[in-house]
Amino acid sequence: MATSDGAPGAGATLTVDLDAIAGNYRLLCRTLGKVPCAAVVKADGYGLGVAPVGRTLAAAGAEWFFTAHLGEAIALRAALQPPVRIAVLNGIWPGLEDAFLAHDLLPVLNDLGQIALWRAAATGAGRPLPAVLQLDTGMARLGLPPAELATLRQEPERMSGIDLRLVISHLACADEPGHPLNAIQRGRFAAARDAFPGVPASLAASSGIFLGPGYHCDLGRPGVALYGVNPTPDAPNPMRPVVRLEARILQVRHIDRGESVGYGATHRASKPTKVATVPIGYADGFLRSSSSRGHFLLNGAPAPILGRVSMDLITLDVTDFADADARPGATVVAIGDARSLDAVASDAGTIGYEFLTGLGQRYARVYRGGA
Repeated sequence: MATSDGAPGAGATLTVDLDAIAGNYRLLCRTLGKVPCAAVVKADGYGLGVAPVGRTLAAAGAEWFFTAHLGEAIALRAALQPPVRIAVLNGIWPGLEDAFLAHDLLPVLNDLGQIALWRAAATGAGRPLPAVLQLDTGMARLGLPPAELATLRQEPERMSGIDLRLVISHLACADEPGHPLNAIQRGRFAAARDAFPGVPASLAASSGIFLGPGYHCDLGRPGVALYGVNPTPDAPNPMRPVVRLEARILQVRHIDRGESVGYGATHRASKPTKVATVPIGYADGFLRSSSSRGHFLLNGAPAPILGRVSMDLITLDVTDFADADARPGATVVAIGDARSLDAVASDAGTIGYEFLTGLGQRYARVYRGGA
């Protein structure tokens, strides 16, 4: 089953395979064995739509979900009702308490100030309030630093009124299996979680799940692997591709040797060249750093990107294609088939995470499969 979304008259289509997302979730569940698997759906389901993605993952068995921002969690809650648990990784600050309560959301408490705020909310509500606690074991980003954890050990009453459902941390180098910080963080987390006996723990996100059972704890917490990005960069991708990006050729022209293409005249033809223009640009998330790097596929063969990626358009070298194939209205593939998302991102000098979450809203979106 396919459903379409928005962008009438768009010259490019982003197809999202919801069945592939569900299949990736099941693969991660098998990798975790008996350990349950959550789903991270921040950044609007990694750019693919938090509602359809969330419903698909819930139907596949996910009971825990994580977003970054409160607004994302509220949007997800509209699609998924309790007993599904939704936790907000950025935590809580003054003025947000009522929204967390109204939508039955769990803040991830990242410092003593957030703990105090949620404790006060529990006092005001007259009942214990559920929450997740994050510990910093080596990212130096979010989570209680060691000094604040020491304070919490000495003053456990600070957690009074908080129904602690989960203790988490996050690995800094999980996509590098041999990096020594992985084992260091695992050891730090094991020592720190002893302060919360009986509370389930979660350490491994996408790449961490593939580090082995020693990192699985009580809950896996994958994000980008669900959406087809390779969680094991030095090995073949075990995940199914999820997105396909196609565009129609708008125009084809012939230029002579020495003529330039695009802004800045950064490409000059070394021979008579046939140029196809397609309606994708950096406003659509196809990064400007892809200029003169990588290619699209036309009938399965590469059509190199010529010159600069502009806001709305990309030009391709279709010199070696027959006019019957390289014509206005013909379809080229930007992501899909032999052009994996990770390969396209690498050509742009970045990672699949950035490319995926940046794919814009001007595409016609087609959802296939799902709940």
